[in-house]
Parts: sequence; C-alpha cells; structure tokens
Amino acid sequence: MSCSSPSNPDPNCVFFSFDGVDGVGKSTQMQLFCEWLRDAGRDVLSCRDPGSTRLGEAIRGLLLDRGDAPMHRRSEMLLYMAARTQMVEEVIRPAISAGRTVVSDRFLLANIVYQGYAGGLDLNTIRRVGEVATDGIRPDLTFLLDMPAHAAGKRIRRELDRMESQGLDFLERVRQGFLAEAALHPDRIVVISAERDVDSVQQAIRDAACRFSRRTSEENRSMP
Repeated sequence: MSCSSPSNPDPNCVFFSFDGVDGVGKSTQMQLFCEWLRDAGRDVLSCRDPGSTRLGEAIRGLLLDRGDAPMHRRSEMLLYMAARTQMVEEVIRPAISAGRTVVSDRFLLANIVYQGYAGGLDLNTIRRVGEVATDGIRPDLTFLLDMPAHAAGKRIRRELDRMESQGLDFLERVRQGFLAEAALHPDRIVVISAERDVDSVQQAIRDAACRFSRRTSEENRSMP
C-alpha cells in the first residue's frame, strides 16, 4: 500500500541516511525524499558525509581528490571519522536537539563497508572507532540503494574520484558488504533496488519510510 505522506505521530525527530555504491542515484533520490518530507510539513536538515562543515569539506577534498599521495586504509578510515565527528557535533546533534528530521548522504555504514569489507580493515575495530566518533548517534533508518557495481559505474557521467576509481572488483566487494550489513540489521537498513526508473525507486523509499513510521508508532504505543 502506498503512503502519500510521512505519517509519523512520534513527536521525536528521525535520522535517515542514504547509502550504496557510487552511481546508484543517491543524490537524486535523497533530494526527492527531502522535498517530500518538507511538503508534508517536516523541518528537514540534509547533510553529506564527509562534509557539511568547514572541517568536513576540507577533509572531503583530501579523501576524494585523485592526487598521487599514498593513503593507508587506516588513515583513510580515521579521516572519515574525524569529518563525521565534526558533522555530528556541529550539524546533526543540534538538529536532533531542535526536533528536526535529519537526512544524510552516507554515514558510519560507509566506513564499515568501504574500509572494512572492501578495504580489509577489521570490522569490529571500525565499529569501535565509529562509536567514539559519533558518540553513539546513528541513523534510525538507512536506505540502501542497490545494484551491481558495473551497472552503477556506467551511470557516472563525470571524472571518477579517488574512491570510485579503485576498480570494479573493489566496488563489487563494497556492494556485497552493504548487503551483508543489511542482512545483519534488517530493522535499520532497508534494501531498495536502484535498477528501476527514478519514480519507482522513490516510491519504494517513501513506502519504506511509512512502514518505519507505523512500526515506530506501534512500538511507542506499546511502551508503559
């Protein structure tokens, strides 16, 4: 059943995130989703990880620029974490405190997948560092836009950044890492097939948001 508006009787704000391999259409779908939420009267803050702060944007340049300076996976992971900490403290936490709905382009899940599953770092180490970096703040629901890496790569119509240019095998490991995490956390990560037209993908995202809202409402009513 389709939901025409984000029915959410819970007065608390919600933290959504979007993730997936590069080229799946995150930016387009996130923009449409934010517009839908705003049309329904939500006070929405959108952000991107890494980025959204002065420090975060500077770190983003270091991470994605295709320079010739070598970068160890652990250094890479820690730079992402530093940018995320700043975004949490400067952007996300104040928005949550103000009761706003937060929508982020990527969050900690991306580190676990890119530097862990695909990059070879220990997953539990990344999780522990991530817990410190975010101070326990995490998305209530993540929309994982999924499609094969080779198909997603064909959609990119610009010069590849440093992460995107690491090869098809790496990016397919990224995809499989995302799917593995979704299987571990089905209550927090919903897989959305991105191999459809824009409107169909967006409708699936909205339907998932509505199901999440209904589930949250039912859980709140059951609390003593």
